Amino acid sequence: MKRFFGFAMMLTLLVAPAFAGKNSQTVNLPTAMKVGSADVTPGDYYVTWTGSGPEVQVTFTRNRKVIVTLPAKLVEQNNKNEGLDMNTQGGVQTLQAIRLRNMSLILESSTPSSGSK
Repeated sequence: MKRFFGFAMMLTLLVAPAFAGKNSQTVNLPTAMKVGSADVTPGDYYVTWTGSGPEVQVTFTRNRKVIVTLPAKLVEQNNKNEGLDMNTQGGVQTLQAIRLRNMSLILESSTPSSGSK
């Protein structure tokens, strides 16, 4: 029984990253900006999204720490130009959307929850 349990755990650890990759992406933020309620510094962030249908929760993680989680709309579309959509108001740059190859994550700034920075 222990052997079976050990095999099942190893299989789970090997298969889990394959499923996680489906709803995740590493995104480089080139400048300091606001993402939801969080002020983020430039660099690479691990972005994951959960939920079914067009309403999802997007989480930005850096160095294994959750920076911010906020609601978003997932829009399936082919994007020839992957990238970030940003808006600047009052000198503050805010991330509006992430355009990935087959979808866009349109971020909502209402009711975000911040993690530790």
